[in-house]
Amino acid sequence: MWILRCWIGVSCAIAAYSAATCSSHSNVSSIGFCSYRQNIANLPAGNDYSQAAKGAYIVAGSDENPDVILVASGSEVATLVAGAELLRKDGVKLRIVSVPSEGLFRSQAPGYQESVIPANAKVFGLTAGLPVTLEGLVGAHGKVWGLESFGFSAPYKVLDEKLGFTAENVYKQVKAMI
Repeated sequence: MWILRCWIGVSCAIAAYSAATCSSHSNVSSIGFCSYRQNIANLPAGNDYSQAAKGAYIVAGSDENPDVILVASGSEVATLVAGAELLRKDGVKLRIVSVPSEGLFRSQAPGYQESVIPANAKVFGLTAGLPVTLEGLVGAHGKVWGLESFGFSAPYKVLDEKLGFTAENVYKQVKAMI
């Protein structure tokens, strides 16, 4: 089963089509979608959403030779984009990677995986799920901010603030690791 947790509808459609039709994925019997209900900002202009078919792609506006790579799926990508604005004010060079499907990403050629998330890079992952969901992507030089428990109930803006899913916390966590 492939799980797709997309940020924007078009990337989900492309990733789902890829998962369902690619002959190398013929053992995939079902596709699950995780969507969000929040009103979130759009990605910066200029994204090649066709790259979602590869399970992960570099978000437009990312820097060459980044000091750190920021990784998320779904609505958390918007939080990374906001945190990136704060980090750039301090001169931090970064890359934002949207990962609608780690399964699709891991099925790509090693060269593509390395071009998106280099093995020796410092990587910060943000997930509203368990941190273990991104640990394989952030690697030995990385850190994940996520939830160790579930069951909270409140408007999403209140939860984001209380649980650290804010631009300010992304800034704080990334600055501590670089």
